[in-house]
Amino acid sequence: MKKVFLLFLVCLFQLNLFAQNSLQKIEFVNFSQVNVTDAFWKPKIDKVATKTLAACIYQTEVATPRIRNFERVARNKGEQHEGIFYDDSDVFKALEAMAYSLKTHPNAEMEKKCDEWIDKIAAAQQPDGYLNTWYTLKGLQDRYTDMSMHEDYNAGHMIEAAVAYFNATGKRKFLDVCTKWADHFDALFGPGKRHWVTGHQELELALVKLYKTTKNEKYLKLADWLLSERGKRLAKGYTWTDWKDTAYAQDVLPVKEQTQITGHAVRAMYMYTGAADVAAQTGDVDYMRAMKTVWQDVVFRNMYITGGIGSAGSNEGFSQDYDLPNEQAYCETCASVGMVFWNQRMNALTGDAMYIDVLERSLYNGALDGLSLTGDRFFYGNPLASRGQHQRREWFGTACCPANIARMVASLGDYIYAKSDEGIFVNLFVGSNTNIQLPKTKVDVKMETNYPWDGKIKLTVDPEKNSKFKIYIRIPGWYLPVGFISTAEDLYRTPELPDSLWTVKLKGKAHITTFRNGYCEIEPTGNWTKGDIVEINIPMTVKQVEARPEVKQNNNRIAIQRGPIVYCVEGADNNGKAWNIIVPLDTKFETIDYKIMDEPVKALTAEVPVVLVGEDGLSIRTGKRKIIAIPYYTWANRGKNEMQVWLPTTIKDVKINY
Repeated sequence: MKKVFLLFLVCLFQLNLFAQNSLQKIEFVNFSQVNVTDAFWKPKIDKVATKTLAACIYQTEVATPRIRNFERVARNKGEQHEGIFYDDSDVFKALEAMAYSLKTHPNAEMEKKCDEWIDKIAAAQQPDGYLNTWYTLKGLQDRYTDMSMHEDYNAGHMIEAAVAYFNATGKRKFLDVCTKWADHFDALFGPGKRHWVTGHQELELALVKLYKTTKNEKYLKLADWLLSERGKRLAKGYTWTDWKDTAYAQDVLPVKEQTQITGHAVRAMYMYTGAADVAAQTGDVDYMRAMKTVWQDVVFRNMYITGGIGSAGSNEGFSQDYDLPNEQAYCETCASVGMVFWNQRMNALTGDAMYIDVLERSLYNGALDGLSLTGDRFFYGNPLASRGQHQRREWFGTACCPANIARMVASLGDYIYAKSDEGIFVNLFVGSNTNIQLPKTKVDVKMETNYPWDGKIKLTVDPEKNSKFKIYIRIPGWYLPVGFISTAEDLYRTPELPDSLWTVKLKGKAHITTFRNGYCEIEPTGNWTKGDIVEINIPMTVKQVEARPEVKQNNNRIAIQRGPIVYCVEGADNNGKAWNIIVPLDTKFETIDYKIMDEPVKALTAEVPVVLVGEDGLSIRTGKRKIIAIPYYTWANRGKNEMQVWLPTTIKDVKINY
């Protein structure tokens, strides 16, 4: 009787847990409802739909054996697996990007290619639902014996791709494959079954997407249970036994007790994104409390000015607080993409714009740098300085980054608008139009802007019927004085006050707004009516940014930023040199129109001291030269080059190269 009562209490607790109110404060408008017309982003989205996805398809089908492994499983003739055990995930990420592209760029040939791949994936599924080419070809007897071998990670990306393709086309075949796999996994692992600690977190956030698509609550419970398995010394796999590094996979403490960022950066981002997704659905405040604390550790002590994270190549992740080397920076593209995902979720949970400030920093700098201007070359790591040894590549042996940046750019519309019962949130400034359903009316919104080069934004608001609601427009952290998110703990800060204040006009007249949580709240005296126009001007000035003194690598150095864009100096614009430049603190930069290949940008120019070697090669002197600084995301598109983001303000030492 006692056991029955205890079981009743456990069931009651679980029912209460999943019956709590959602923590989510705002809901983002899905990219499929947003038409991007922006002069900055639309060409990049178009290029992903053509050049980037073409590169992904070629590398997946022809240049590497990724698709062929699925074909080998289906033939069942004892053929060998080729490649790495996580290669399946690259197929799925490419499919997800293709699905997003189909929604914004309908293409019969692309859809046919997706269906062809999905048929091959479905043919590789085992009767019990298992789907993994590595273990199916090498021996099913070894499946689920090593938690580090990415079976969960591969499946998570498969689920994300299937949900995206179902949303894009309405076709269920791939989704049914994934629900069969998820049911298979759920039958083996969970409370009262076998333990499982995800070796590379990803499945957690994917299961929440599957829950939201199918409305089957067991997938949400499974995601929550997977998070609860961490920090209990339950893991078995080479990450833990051979490397003896539980921090690498964020497994030292239970997720709800974590306070510091550790280990592999991408694993961490995917885990905290998954935790945010579970918290949003279940109302579990313990996840929220832990994530806020860890977020502060990331942003205040472990984030590059580009929004990149993960300074160490040895673990593709975090080392010690304030250890942020520039030339040796790892800053994996996937980690910056993960920062975009996680900060979007944190904004949805809190309604605080500071998370979008970080998202924007990662998006325009650390993540976008991973994609070449031509759309078919990539960075895996994104250093903040180079002596010319870095170059973009066609592909990688571990090829997570190309498809990852492709899926993020293709779904950019996911991050622009959000809504609540009170009104509409404008988070990113991207030329676009959308239709947003509010409690009392539908509202057409059109945004026009030349951001990130200009801080003028025009919104045309067309409610279906005259109504009262608010529009919340983010005032970016880069505009505010002191620091990027305006707290005493900021890792980077600029001493200058804005030259002029941001202004808002409503219906052509100056409008006084309320400022709260990083947003200015705009509401007319009466109702919103068709054709109402909101104009906001956020002045953009060139700022010299300083790092906290604890970041030793940046002592006596400054970085240059204008709006959300971080700048660098590259040899291609400066007589082949980037390491002989000194930028005194009183330097004044001029903004000019410029082009990097076919990319129109705003460049910065100033006359500054540079170190010059005498003609005899035996002496050095300083002379004044005009330098050009370009947006960081555009560097290394013109061959190997010297480059620096953080520039010395004085000469402290001279190193001789020969």
